[in-house]
Amino acid sequence: VYKRQHTYRIKFTEAKQMKALIIYYSFGGNTERIAKMIEKETGADMLEINTAKPYTGSYNEIVDQGHREINSNFLPELKPFEADFDKYDTIIIGSPVWWYTYAPAMRSFLNKVKLSGKTVYPFATNGGWIGHTFEDFAAALPDCTVEKGLNVHFDESTLRTSQAAITAWAKQICE
Repeated sequence: VYKRQHTYRIKFTEAKQMKALIIYYSFGGNTERIAKMIEKETGADMLEINTAKPYTGSYNEIVDQGHREINSNFLPELKPFEADFDKYDTIIIGSPVWWYTYAPAMRSFLNKVKLSGKTVYPFATNGGWIGHTFEDFAAALPDCTVEKGLNVHFDESTLRTSQAAITAWAKQICE
């Protein structure tokens, strides 16, 4: 009997019989860009988090507002979103870095939703220093297994972290 050997790229959900969800907040588009790259590698579902009131003003005004919000632990209102978190075993969560931690919108999300028992893979986009972003994710998710995060560096909209490093990080989630 002759059997043909085929090599297929198996998506995360088929390979592990688990479901994965990418949850991200993206202010300028960089975090969304990385979320889509991760989606391509993992086959995970996606959920974008948005603030009810968009940030407006000049770059410096928004940076100042973000600084005030981080310092005061401000929780911006979020646009409604729908997801059945119970059907996911793995959460891939991403945010831009605002003043050395994840954005206030992500703080609002993490305060609103319980992800207990999930395995969480954080990623963060930044134009400088990652700060304590991954430690803050771990602290906000005490009932989760938080795995090693992916630090993605940009110069404005130019990706400085290699695509190979992003792909390798995403693929290890599937293993």
